[in-house]
Amino acid sequence: MKSRTEYLTFNVPARMDFVHITGEVARIVEQSGVREGLVLVNAMHITASVFINDDEPGLHEDYRKWLEKLAPFDPSPQVYRHNRTGEDNADAHHKRQVMGREVVVAITDGRLDLGPWERIFYGEFDGHRPKRVLVKVIGE
Repeated sequence: MKSRTEYLTFNVPARMDFVHITGEVARIVEQSGVREGLVLVNAMHITASVFINDDEPGLHEDYRKWLEKLAPFDPSPQVYRHNRTGEDNADAHHKRQVMGREVVVAITDGRLDLGPWERIFYGEFDGHRPKRVLVKVIGE
């Protein structure tokens, strides 16, 4: 069995944004030499996400609005108990929970085996600082 591990680092200047990372994950899969296997891609921070969906700007704007309705940013400790710890990012924890921590994608014939419109994204919900994403490839 072969394996390869890489860490991607993102420092998103906005509080919330989505970064298309399919190309970077595909590069890591190719460099791994794995022809048949799996790749795990996961955010290593509790206020960030990795998810799969369409690379369509309208959908991304819909996500931003929807997530803000579900868990609006409010740094006050009166709205979110978590913010009583001195943090101001309780909303980001909720947004990450909704969007998910990780994805696993099949590798077939040395390539990501995604559906026709599926793309991999890093979701940031508490930006302005470096955060890592683990990419772990395993297979034959």
